[in-house]
Amino acid sequence: MPPIGYGGIEWIVASLADGLVDAGHDVTLSAAGGSVTKATLDTVFDIAPSLHIGNPWYEATHAVSAYRDPDRFDVIHDHTGAIGPAIAAGITDRPPVVNTLHGSWTDANARLYRAISHRIALTAISHDQMSRTPAGVQVSGGVVHNGIALERYPFRTDKDDFLLFVGRASADKGPEVAVEVAKRAGLPLIMAIKVSEPLEVEYFETMIAPAMLGADVDLRTSVEHEEKVDLMGRARAVLVPIRWDEPFGLVMAESMACGTPVVAYRRGAAPEIVVDGETGYLIDPGDLRAFARATEAVGEIDPVACRARIEDEFSAVRMVEHYVALYERLL
Repeated sequence: MPPIGYGGIEWIVASLADGLVDAGHDVTLSAAGGSVTKATLDTVFDIAPSLHIGNPWYEATHAVSAYRDPDRFDVIHDHTGAIGPAIAAGITDRPPVVNTLHGSWTDANARLYRAISHRIALTAISHDQMSRTPAGVQVSGGVVHNGIALERYPFRTDKDDFLLFVGRASADKGPEVAVEVAKRAGLPLIMAIKVSEPLEVEYFETMIAPAMLGADVDLRTSVEHEEKVDLMGRARAVLVPIRWDEPFGLVMAESMACGTPVVAYRRGAAPEIVVDGETGYLIDPGDLRAFARATEAVGEIDPVACRARIEDEFSAVRMVEHYVALYERLL
């Protein structure tokens, strides 16, 4: 941490930990060995077990380690999935626990949170996610938008004439839709795409590769942060043709921080991040013709307005301020 390549949640946690230290707080970060942080690093794995993400045995080992001797801390902020908050709910004498829900609501996590959300300060990352809270679940931490460390995102006003897609090879992200939009717009497309897990490989082979036939696509499957922000800064626009109600959408904030407008389907938290006509364009889901037309109109978007939107609403500094206010309310 921070991640070398793909990893939106890890970027948020890294930025929050560093930001809290910068604000004068004593922070312990429970993360994999090799993490680079301004906080005190506490780890149970010497090497990041990246190939075992989602493996409950590895995740439980990490979470149990983090919750040992909880009285060491004034507040515990948990960014794990089910295991961390479930452990917290079972401890009777401990400091307040904030748990940020980074994913979508599902039937499975709704059942768990109905049982434990009164024992923790569950926090949403967008008003859209908050509005979808299942009945019987308490989100007492309210909404704290994700924020990004602006110093890691160089601002650029002059653009090159290509479109950019950044994301996983999955139906949710709509990568083959981005290819179709680039074809219709007659513009080259660079795809910084994660294709590593078995389902991603299958989706690439069956859906994306066939769509790329006849398209001008520069495919990059191993993109680190510096290359990603360089592409974002130079792109004419970043395409976000999501097919799900994404609870935040970090790529949109990253792109705008670099001064590059976003063209996205109007789903999930996209309308909270992108100001239609000022920092990009929001398109009705499925309207490919309008999506392609918007890529031609993005020259009217002021890069300064894109950057200002992130500085004002979605910076790491602002995220830290909001979480500190929550911690103080709980103490």
